[in-house]
Amino acid sequence: MIKTPSILVVDDEPNNFDVIETFLSNEDYTLYYASNGNDAIASLENEAPDLILLDVMMPELDGLEVCRQIKDRQKWKAIPIIMVTALNSKEDLANCLESGADDFIGKPVNSVELKARIKSMLRMKTQYDEIQKFSILQRNTINTLAKNMDELTGNIAISLSHELNTPLNGVVGILQILKTDFDKFDHDEMSELLGLALFSADRLVDLTKRFLLYLQLELSGTTNDSILPQESVFSLSIVELIAQRCAKNYDRIEDIIFDIEEAEIAIAENYLLTILSELIDNAFKFSVKGSPVTISSRIQNHQLHIIIHDGGKGMTPEQISKIGTLIQFERETYSQQGVGIGLKLVKMIIKKVNGVLEIKSIYRQETKVMISLPIITL
Repeated sequence: MIKTPSILVVDDEPNNFDVIETFLSNEDYTLYYASNGNDAIASLENEAPDLILLDVMMPELDGLEVCRQIKDRQKWKAIPIIMVTALNSKEDLANCLESGADDFIGKPVNSVELKARIKSMLRMKTQYDEIQKFSILQRNTINTLAKNMDELTGNIAISLSHELNTPLNGVVGILQILKTDFDKFDHDEMSELLGLALFSADRLVDLTKRFLLYLQLELSGTTNDSILPQESVFSLSIVELIAQRCAKNYDRIEDIIFDIEEAEIAIAENYLLTILSELIDNAFKFSVKGSPVTISSRIQNHQLHIIIHDGGKGMTPEQISKIGTLIQFERETYSQQGVGIGLKLVKMIIKKVNGVLEIKSIYRQETKVMISLPIITL
């Protein structure tokens, strides 16, 4: 039996719902209505819509905040959201994308465009649901072969498809706008839109590279060959370069503190850069602007001890114990989304060079990541 697609329409103006209902009267959809953001979020506890049409301009809880709250919840984040807005500046578009919206449509709503965008999003949702079904089948099969792979495989299958779709939707959405309204944008606006598309594309490339590195490290564990028999220099200039690049993404250049002792260490340079990039980015991502992020290092007992300390959200002992299982811990903002692979990569690389990784954290107060790497001795 084929399930009729359901659509939740969120708008503080009942007349707008009547318009959408009229536009879709010949389509086989089940429509629900919520007059404000709080009611919309509450309704998701009982209803599971296949799509949400969400008005941006609403009192109290606006559409952008509603979108963020929905996308921050694991059980709801796969629901496609089309933002309905009378706003049309490039800043408004950027805000919609940043909030996690999958698509958007301008007011006054055009019937043909509305139907086309709904069909496109529902088709994407159907594909996602098929991936979910396949992942369940895959997980059950793997459980019979190796029980200890259950948690790892399940989280890869469930989260990776969504994390690939998020930046991909950003690229496709902007290209659709440029194709439809090409003549309406001046040079600066078009440059801004292409910049947003490039940002999403870079995110997609970065995720792909990290996942391929993860697979490379996993496969190398099944052979006697090591892929890390090299050396590199841990220097202030390298740390500054990575830290400033990460801090710039969060507008936090002033928050960096360095206390570096340099050394030659037994690890390939590209893997050292991966470790530093992942840990320093996390320090900024999960702490607030204005709080210091300290990066220090000391040589002791033929080891280089690196410490990255932040005064951010911290981790619970249970979360620390699960590092390496590709589980996403609680996220408070859309910018903290990820596939949960970063700390797993760090842990795998450090293990391969006979290093040590230790994390000490006070929940909601601070996190201190300590790495010990073997130095090159003459």
